[in-house]
This record gives sequence, structure tokens and C-alpha cells, in this order.
Amino acid sequence: MLLETINSPADLKKLKPEQLPVLAEEARRFLLETVSTTGGHLGSNLGTVELTIALHYCFNSPSDKIIWDVGHQAYTHKILTGRRESFSTQRQYKGLSGFPKRSESEHDAFGVGHSSTSISAGLGMAAAADLAGTKNHAIAVIGDGSLTGGMAFEALNQAGHLKKNLIVILNDNEMSISKNVGAFSSFISRKMTGRYFRDLKKEMQGLLRNIPAFGSDILHFARRAENSLKGFLTPGSLFEALGFDYLGPLDGHDLGQLVEVFTNINELDGPLLVHVMTTKGKGYKPAEDTPHKYHGVGAFDIATGKGAAKAAPKSYTEVFGETIVQLAEQDPRVVAITAAMPDGTGLNTFAERFPKRFFDVGIAEQHGMTFAAGLAADGFRPVAAIYSTFVQRAYDQVFHDICLQKLPVTIAMDRGGLVGDDGPTHHGVFDLSYLRHLPAITLMAPKDENELRHMLKTAVYAGTPMALRYPRGAGYGVELDSELRTLEIGRGELLAEGGDLCIIAIGSTVQPALQAAETLKGKGISAGVINARFVKPLDSELIITAARTAGRIVTVEENALQGGFGSAVLELLFDSGLQDVKVKRLGIPDRYIEQGSQAQLRKDLGIDAEGIAAAAEAFLKS
Repeated sequence: MLLETINSPADLKKLKPEQLPVLAEEARRFLLETVSTTGGHLGSNLGTVELTIALHYCFNSPSDKIIWDVGHQAYTHKILTGRRESFSTQRQYKGLSGFPKRSESEHDAFGVGHSSTSISAGLGMAAAADLAGTKNHAIAVIGDGSLTGGMAFEALNQAGHLKKNLIVILNDNEMSISKNVGAFSSFISRKMTGRYFRDLKKEMQGLLRNIPAFGSDILHFARRAENSLKGFLTPGSLFEALGFDYLGPLDGHDLGQLVEVFTNINELDGPLLVHVMTTKGKGYKPAEDTPHKYHGVGAFDIATGKGAAKAAPKSYTEVFGETIVQLAEQDPRVVAITAAMPDGTGLNTFAERFPKRFFDVGIAEQHGMTFAAGLAADGFRPVAAIYSTFVQRAYDQVFHDICLQKLPVTIAMDRGGLVGDDGPTHHGVFDLSYLRHLPAITLMAPKDENELRHMLKTAVYAGTPMALRYPRGAGYGVELDSELRTLEIGRGELLAEGGDLCIIAIGSTVQPALQAAETLKGKGISAGVINARFVKPLDSELIITAARTAGRIVTVEENALQGGFGSAVLELLFDSGLQDVKVKRLGIPDRYIEQGSQAQLRKDLGIDAEGIAAAAEAFLKS
């Protein structure tokens, strides 16, 4: 097999052009066989096999910097850059990251995981090359979905102004462009990047400039005519307006065409955008037919495309989706917002039932939050369902546009806490810290999926800014109340009494805390358990009573310890004159947590039932 001979881009360059399609088929088969066993991002990676091969065949990584936006499409890149033999460990505990990572390979020019960052990073590298006087290329590969992010357009605008040697590859797998226009445009692009055409164009420009009186006017007219023709024949007028030369669209699965164009643009100057059309799930029919189902997958059977059947309780995401539909049926003011994740946030049913009250803002969390604020300002009750790690991108909007104006927006933060295989770019372990200090906001987390339902109703009808975080994955299978009720804001619940110490837990750590209390009971230790429910405001009466009774408090959270739930409890005790109460905080330490299963990571961090019990016992003996 050709693929087995490729351990670096240098090995790839030894192949003849006619061997590249064979390599592409081998790489696609390798991807399918591996991801069907390990899980991962499949559809986007099957679609960029040829594009990746062409980039590494024509450019010189690592001196040329290839930056993959998000990184969902970088698996072939990893395979071609020395990680083929360890690729089966990708997204596994202590294995390869599922995303490009600078510490993993010199060929990973920039660490990614969140969208719309590649053009900014690439422009920075292009400016660095210019300052250093080197000729390195900076190539940003961005998907059409990521291009909906405002940061991408900010970078395009700056790139057009700076005129640095930046190449942007637009990987377009959604837009529909007629075949004859695409074929003609790709022909034009290939010819316009050739040396003969470039040299001729420069000579003609020089000749026209030297014509007395009329030369400059003729040159200006010629440029306008060229731009008008390209704008008419291609979809690149927007990028031309931003100061980019536009090439394409190209067939992203035609290796001969890609290699010819990429070879030609090696010598071009200034910002350039190459529009490449690809097919999600290319080469695997189930993924081509339903690409959204094969974006991120678990292990599955290649022959049928079906994953292993799992008898598991409903996920928190599913329960959230059902509950918001129930609320919307009762109240026409309830609207739902997502940032390009209707399936991932459980809003697909809402979108079908209430299409006029459902808004997908694209990968634009900042806009989404202020959009929600606008809806709230005019009497609606918007619920913005966004992964915790992506709410970080809209911090200023939460502060300025929602909290400062005390608008009734509910921020439903899915994937709060450790998310597992996607690793440090996706763990939602900072939200309690970065939100609880904002005035006017209420911040809460449910102990199970039933409490999630009641918290969502509480949030929607509170009339103030509300943030609700809940974990990734299945709930506990508890019975769901048919009637939704409103919880008293700032009121926790005492789940178990104890005189030796009290464990105060929030969200996903409540059930493990109860299990830990049972373990401690078997060792003769009386441990109380409080479900705090609210991070802000805290149930000060309940916590102070427990502190005075037991004298020792253990706080548990699936959030960063700095500024998190435990810190809030410490502040409460200090402000209440209870500085003598001994407190042990359990949570996420001051470091980024790598990928691994949620269970394994919780065990490593000591916030599972066993870890909580061991920490509490050691705390009593200290």
C-alpha cells in the first residue's frame, strides 16, 4: 500500500502525480476503518482527503504553515505527518488529540478546536514571515460553516488591508453552484495562475502605465472590466471587495486540478482565496446521504452505518429539548436560539414544531446573545442553547447586552463540565467562574434530568438573566415529573444529614456526593450532603447552618476551582464570620484537562464517588 510508505510530507512528494488518486482512496479507506472503531469526526474528514494530499504535495510543511479551522477535517493531515501508526489512539485517553495541537507535531502549525480562528492565525503568521524576511507560506483552511463566524470576516478585512501573502482555502461543502459555471471558473482560475498569464499581465500593466495621458485611465478601465467579468462568472465578488484575489470554485476531489492550481499559487503575492468544492462523507454513501449524522460518530458498523445499540437513559440534551417544546406549547413568547447546533443542543424538534420561533444564527455566538437580548427587550422569552465552551466566545455580550440591562434571557449551557473525547478545547469547566461574578445573573445546575426540567421553567419565567448548565451524556433514568414547577431561586436542598462534615455539591457532582456519603457511613463517618442547586445566589442559610453544625465543609464541582462554586462558598463563610470553619474544595485544578472518557477523567481528578469519599476521609484525619 502507498499509504504505508508515507510517514512525512517528504515521503508524499516522492510519489508521481498519477499515484495520488490511489493514495487518496487508501487514505479514505483507512479513515473509515479507523473511525468506525474509535469514533470521531467522519464526514468532514472523508471530504478533505484530496485537498489535504494536494496541500502537502505542493507546499512545504512545517516551514509553510497550514492552519486547519476547527480541526474537524484534519485527520488526513495527521495521517500524512507521521501519526498513521498511532492514529487509532486519536481522541482516546492519553492518545492523539482529535484536533491539531502544537505540542503533538511540528506540522500542527496552530492549535484549534473552536471555529473561525484560522484566518486570524494565518494572517499573524503571514505578518511574522514578512517581518522576519522569510518566504514561508501561511495557508488557512476554513469551512463554509466557520465562515459564518464574525471573527473570520474581521480577519478577511484586515488581510485585505495589510496585503500580506496569505492563502485562504475555502472548503465549501454546502453551497450549490451550477456545474458549467464551476467548470468554467476552475478553468479560468488554473490559467490565470499560470506563469505565462501572470507575466503577460504585468507586462501589459507596465506598458499601459507608460502611455502618455491615457495609460492610467485605460489600465483602470481594464481592471474594472476584469473584475466585472470575474464577478459575473464566479461567486468571488465579496472576497474581491475585501481585497483578495479569488480563484475557483475548484473540484475538491480532482487531484490533478488541485495540484496544478496549488503549484501555480506558490509564486503569487498578496492575499488570495481559493474556493474549493468538496462533498461531506465522500466515498461512504451513508455519510454522503445524511452528512449531519456522520459529523461526529461513535463506533459503528461500516456495512450498515449503524452504531452499537445502547440501552441508556435519555440524555440531558434530549430532556432539555423535550422540555422547551413543552414550555413553547404553553407560551408563544418562548423562542429558541442556537449557534449552528440544532441537533447537538436538542432543538431539532423545536425547530420542526415552531419554525418561526426558532433561530439558528450560525457560528456567531456573540451575535446570538445580543440577538436574544433584542428579543427579550421586546417581550419575548428567548432561550439560547449553546455549549458551555462556546458561551465563552460571547462573554462581553452576556455582560453588556443581557446582564447590564437585566433582560430575561435564558442561557442554556449544554456540555457543562467534562465532555470527554474532544478534550481541552471543549471541556466546559469555566462557566461557573466567568459568569457568577456578573451582577444581575442567576446561575444554577441540576442534580439530575428531572431537576433540569424544573430549572428550565424557573429560568424562563424569572424575568431576569438566567444561566443554566448541565452535563454531556445520559441522565440517571430518574422519573420525570409530568408537571413543571418553578423552583425558589437561591434555595438548595438538604439530601442527607451528618455531624462529622457536610459535602456541598453542585450539578453533576451531587449524585457522586451521595454515593460518597454512603461509603463514609460504612466507615463510621457521618457526612451530610447538600444539593446547592444555585451557584448564585447561594442558599446562605442552609450552608451556614451546615458549617456551624459540622465544622468541616467539602465542596465538589465539575468546574475550575479558581473563582468557582467552592470559592463562592468560601467567600460566604468568610463574610459571615465563619473563618474557623475548615473547607476542602474538590474540582478542576489550575490546568487544562486532556481527552478521555468522562468517567476516567472524573476518577483522575478525584471528583467521582470514590475520590470524594477518599478526600473527605483524609480531610477528617488531617
